[in-house]
Amino acid sequence: MILFIALLLFGCRQDMHDQAKYEPLERSTFFGDERSARTPVEGTVARGQLREDSHFYEGKIENQPAHTFPVDLDEALLKRGQERYNIFCAPCHDKTGGGKGMVVRRGFKAPPEFHIDRLRESPVGYYFDVITNGFGVMSGYAEQIPVADRWAIIAYVRVLQTSQNATLADVPEAQRKELEASRGKQ
Repeated sequence: MILFIALLLFGCRQDMHDQAKYEPLERSTFFGDERSARTPVEGTVARGQLREDSHFYEGKIENQPAHTFPVDLDEALLKRGQERYNIFCAPCHDKTGGGKGMVVRRGFKAPPEFHIDRLRESPVGYYFDVITNGFGVMSGYAEQIPVADRWAIIAYVRVLQTSQNATLADVPEAQRKELEASRGKQ
């Protein structure tokens, strides 16, 4: 009786680790093309990869470079933009956007200053495209910089452009009085 129970328990063991399955790229006799790896159905979008908002993901509105930001501009975004700019952009563009970063001082070609009229007047979508795909000797940063961070960098570039071309008339009245008072104390 004990022998019968032992045979029953060990003889009917289902080995889950020995189940029928295909190894990656293994030949298949089931499918006509003999491939076990199937191509996705046309139009399939991986989870988290549906990018219908062309304003946010491409910097375009109706296939033209966007003139507006698809994100809310706030202090946190600008701080993130400054941080990312200093990491990815300042080595060439320098911390003020003047195009005289450390890489340039080491002999590489200088990028244009962000403060020239052409770039100050360029739409934000243009900057998004350049960061994403590159331009001239600058390579694209699509793999290194997430979409939201690209927008943060662009917002910070706009701040740099404003700061380098600001006049006293651009300063709000309350801060202007503080500046004038601090100038008188010097």
